[in-house]
Amino acid sequence: MKLTLIKPNIGRREHSLYVDEARMEPLQLGILAALTPEDVEVVMYDDRMEQIPYDEPTDLVAITVETFTARRAYEISAEFRRRGIKTVMGGMHAMLIPDEVSEHCDCVIVGDAESVWAEMIDDHRSGKLKKRYDAIQPSYPQMNVITRRDIFENKGYLPITLLQFSRGCSHKCSFCASSVYFKAHHYCRPVEDVIKEIKSQKRKLLFFVDDNIVCNREKAKELFRALIPLKIHWVSQGSIDMLNDTELMKLMVKSGCLGLVIGFESISPECISEMNKGTNKKGSGDMYKEEIKQLRKLGLQTWAAFTVGHDGDTMESIKATCDFAIKNKFTFAAFNILMPYPNTPLYEKMEREGRLLYDGKWWLHEEYRFNYASIVPKNMTPDELTEISFNCRSRFNSPLSIFKRALEPRTNMRNPYRFATYLIYNPLFRKEVFKKQGMRFGLKSESEDENNA
Repeated sequence: MKLTLIKPNIGRREHSLYVDEARMEPLQLGILAALTPEDVEVVMYDDRMEQIPYDEPTDLVAITVETFTARRAYEISAEFRRRGIKTVMGGMHAMLIPDEVSEHCDCVIVGDAESVWAEMIDDHRSGKLKKRYDAIQPSYPQMNVITRRDIFENKGYLPITLLQFSRGCSHKCSFCASSVYFKAHHYCRPVEDVIKEIKSQKRKLLFFVDDNIVCNREKAKELFRALIPLKIHWVSQGSIDMLNDTELMKLMVKSGCLGLVIGFESISPECISEMNKGTNKKGSGDMYKEEIKQLRKLGLQTWAAFTVGHDGDTMESIKATCDFAIKNKFTFAAFNILMPYPNTPLYEKMEREGRLLYDGKWWLHEEYRFNYASIVPKNMTPDELTEISFNCRSRFNSPLSIFKRALEPRTNMRNPYRFATYLIYNPLFRKEVFKKQGMRFGLKSESEDENNA
């Protein structure tokens, strides 16, 4: 038996395929490859940088589906099914809206696949593939499973190894799809499994793709202590309340942490309250002053993540958010338009209030474009929200801003390694900002889909 794994692209720019130059290893496919029985041949194709060989012989195609890649994933599945090849889909979008996904494949896996993957493979071999498999969330994710990384070779990924210590987050932010996926629970791998996986690969630069690596502080401390002897560098994502635990932060730095993606989300207490992000509760527009001071003292390079378009946002407050990010010389920053992912509290609120655009399914709509507003905000038009968010990304990633932010002595210029990281990745992310803006989802128009149906 031969299994083909597919990582879909978002879509295309006008008249050209989008090639993601900042692409990283599709970790979830490496885990699926490791879960696959040894007698099954496994190949992987990444739609972000290579053509998919639809006519290459295979027995089963597995496609990971995120909301932003759903339209393209459905196109890929349709091509294989036209050739008589069965397709299976899973991933975040499959958990959020399984009935929609199941319309575009022969089999959908709902939830993390560990508990059902082997069963699904056996059922396919015997010609008894089920239409749906509901996975049981493992208490200890990826237990005794080492990611297969041979399938990533020669794909041009950034030279950083992706892995996980934990999945999910116990917080309940209203816009968060991951919170819905994991039902606001947090699950940790055994530390010894993580250490074994790190030792199984050669890189010293790692990215833990956890939603919140410090959600369980005692477990995180156990991990950090185990990382210290390995002499590695690593980055991850964490909530800002981690700074309340001095021991945690000291162990984090000692274990080789370079910095983290931190969801600042907003500099408005009103917006923070609205999104139910209790970890960020403070009192004023200067509410992150002490936290930023601590991050600098620790030497942690910060990727500050903001969401814009909340009911408390105005054009002026969003502009002030960008000013705040530039002033504080964050290593990176994201200014993401508030997106209503299906079945999140935010989506349900927007639906009740009649504020969803693109018939509610922006991820499939022919007219939707990447980084465009998909809701009607309260204090501006959708077009104004689209424009101001792109303006924030453009300003933050301007050559002048990159130069000024580079000069932060305690983080970006702390040592040559940190400075080199800053200089390599900032121009790359600047390029991606302009390449991605306004991309259409999928490669085909609706008329093309109808002609091929």
